[in-house]
Amino acid sequence: MRISEIHPFFYHLRINQKRLFRFLRNRMLNTRYSKKIEKSPYPFTCKKHQSLLRRKLGNSDPQLQENKITNLDLAASKIDGIIIKPGEVFSFWNLVGKTTKRKGYIEGMQLSMGEVKTGVGGGICQLANLLYWMALHTPLEVVERHHHSFDPFPDEGRVLPFGSGASVFYNYIDLQFKNSTDQPFQIKVWLTGKHLKGAIFTNKEWAYSYHIDERNHRFIKNDGKTFRENEIWRKVVDKKTGNYIGETLLIKNFSEVKYEVSDKDISC
Repeated sequence: MRISEIHPFFYHLRINQKRLFRFLRNRMLNTRYSKKIEKSPYPFTCKKHQSLLRRKLGNSDPQLQENKITNLDLAASKIDGIIIKPGEVFSFWNLVGKTTKRKGYIEGMQLSMGEVKTGVGGGICQLANLLYWMALHTPLEVVERHHHSFDPFPDEGRVLPFGSGASVFYNYIDLQFKNSTDQPFQIKVWLTGKHLKGAIFTNKEWAYSYHIDERNHRFIKNDGKTFRENEIWRKVVDKKTGNYIGETLLIKNFSEVKYEVSDKDISC
């Protein structure tokens, strides 16, 4: 057992230590983070996506989803319209900052240390999931992305492949992508009554399109536990000719499942 698991005091001490180390590391690297915001969208669309604000998540308290919407609205307002210039890096936490009660954040659902918990600012991983999925459909280079080590809920209402999201936890578990192209990109995110919506734009047509595939998905049993695995691949296609350029394995997932899975769905 790790010392951080013995008592909450040691857990919070370890969290603060990691946050300090990340702050110092960021200062030392002197990264060019994106800061400029323009509300008017650029003329060319790279990718649009939306996700439901409310869906059944096991036996979780529905009020936590209502609280999540408040948190998402606050976080999205810090990112909406951000311009990622050539050579700049988008950082989720550099823009959103620490989610505190003073800023208006409230208790929401969090996934931590293999468990579903609650915490101030909980639920904004949904925004990170949206941003990561859209970025995969652009030439933006993902330089930091983390995923949850377990699968907490069944697929009710899920539209994206398992394991294609991103976990964030202030400030050392971040989502970052770099613009290594010679043209700027812009992120727009907003909420409607039912959806979290987003789009990535650019100032001139990009020559390629990107397509995400899930492969080799299965549930397996090991030492009395159920695990889920799959692969996420990305194909690149030339827009003008329709020619296939190539494909890359992006993610190989292997996570413990925290809900009951029917025996008929488990591979031998």
